[in-house]
Amino acid sequence: MASDQCEGKSSWPELVGVKGKIAEATIERENPLVDAVIVPKGSVVIQDFRCDRVWVWVDEKGIVYQVPHIG
Repeated sequence: MASDQCEGKSSWPELVGVKGKIAEATIERENPLVDAVIVPKGSVVIQDFRCDRVWVWVDEKGIVYQVPHIG
């Protein structure tokens, strides 16, 4: 399954550089079908694809450093 098969907005490039908590709230507001999960840089996450999940990768200062997208 690919993100283009999921419903609603699937990518948030505009959130790179913002605080993780703000990104999490924005993603869940813009697509209520997903659960945004803040993940600290260097963490290991499960690799399965899910239409209802967005990893929000943050650096040591809590700032989003990678484009959040469904997966």
